[in-house]
Amino acid sequence: MQDLPDLVISNATVANAGGRTYAHVAVRDGTIAALVDAIRPVPQASATVDAQGRLLLPGGVDGHCHVAQVTGRYRTLDDYALTSAAALWGGTTTIIDFGIPQDASETPLEAARNKIALARESRCDVGLHASVIEWDETVPAQLEELAGLGIRSVKMYTTNRGSTMADNDTILRVMKQMVRLDGLTYIHAEHDAIIADCTAEHAARGDIGIRHLHRTRPELAEEISVKEALAMAEYTGAPVYFVHQSTPGAVDLVTAARMDGLAAYSETCPHYLTLDQNVYGENFPEWYACCPPMRSPETVAALKERVLAGAIHTVSSDHSCYDLSQKLERSDDIRQMPHGLPGVETRMPVTFTTMVSPEGDGIERFVEVFSAGPARINALRGKGVIAPGFDADLVLVDPAEVRAVAGAALHMGTDFSPFEGKALRGWPQLVVSGGRIVLDENGFHDPGPVGRFLKRHGFQETLAAPAELVAAGRPV
Repeated sequence: MQDLPDLVISNATVANAGGRTYAHVAVRDGTIAALVDAIRPVPQASATVDAQGRLLLPGGVDGHCHVAQVTGRYRTLDDYALTSAAALWGGTTTIIDFGIPQDASETPLEAARNKIALARESRCDVGLHASVIEWDETVPAQLEELAGLGIRSVKMYTTNRGSTMADNDTILRVMKQMVRLDGLTYIHAEHDAIIADCTAEHAARGDIGIRHLHRTRPELAEEISVKEALAMAEYTGAPVYFVHQSTPGAVDLVTAARMDGLAAYSETCPHYLTLDQNVYGENFPEWYACCPPMRSPETVAALKERVLAGAIHTVSSDHSCYDLSQKLERSDDIRQMPHGLPGVETRMPVTFTTMVSPEGDGIERFVEVFSAGPARINALRGKGVIAPGFDADLVLVDPAEVRAVAGAALHMGTDFSPFEGKALRGWPQLVVSGGRIVLDENGFHDPGPVGRFLKRHGFQETLAAPAELVAAGRPV
């Protein structure tokens, strides 16, 4: 009896980024022990779930979440217990948060250590990005210590002067350090001078409320900033990852750089694939306060074409859990209101509906941007693939089932969703995290604070690692 698997999910259509197979999936001690061809008998196990042919996917990896984030006088209304549970409700079994200094008194290393301490309450596995705002002589040593902690990426903002913005000197110097430390540079790319001037012009006319957000942050500002960052990445040889790209032009710049040999990656978010700037004319435009803003319908259609074609490498939530009262407090002035959308729980169904047919066509591409790509790019071993040796993070889904979004019924700690009322497919019916069933037809089964802090590996090291080491999820 000791050799029996803890769990078998039988008769599953196992969908990886590289293809599908019909199999029984055996789980033991938190990892995938075996895939058994479904023409063979179902292995005996301590517990069995019959998938009845439904799609079984690797647990989602959300590489862009903001948990318990403080920005100016606003703090998101969540903590790790809340957001990690919402992630599991939405089929995401690993999140990567940011250690962003709250102000000049907090160093990048202190910000990261504070988040690691908070993450002890997480219900799912957690990784972390660091963030550098201003260069000083202590930064190289801090980055080295962060790498020792398993934090191998650094995010920098090219906008938000006076708060999170890093100047070009800082970005260039950090890129050089990340090459030395075999890490990855994350860039929020929006050209600050263009945005500041455009916003000032609108403010002078009195057009500074939330209904004018999309007019104050033009597509050009994003694309020029991507060009600048790509030039610095080419000069330094640094791998670079662009968060929440909202325009096809920005994605095409990254594609061209990759064709020239640069390790450059594009991320987008579910809201940029499905919502357009007309939302700022609706009853609650505050639901859509985020940066970059929603774009034109034509831009949204072109961005969707690129994610389907493989030009976009990951789809992340950019989860930020403010509620409507926080948004409404200064919706008269977009310079003062908090920006960011709740989305860790809805990332799967929104993206699934965009990319996968009711019959399951397109599922491989979905798995790539939802799980496999984020795991590989962020050097998370043991994640993103259903295969022996990988973590038993699994999501069962019926591609034809439709549910409507009810923001108040979600679990993210806020009272709205930007996707309110939308009929979506791809809702998880079963979620297994670390070998534990945490969601099934009986609801959510809180595993308690069992989430691990994941020490990520070197970027180039992981790309070159043998498959068995990638699966093992252990240091080489």
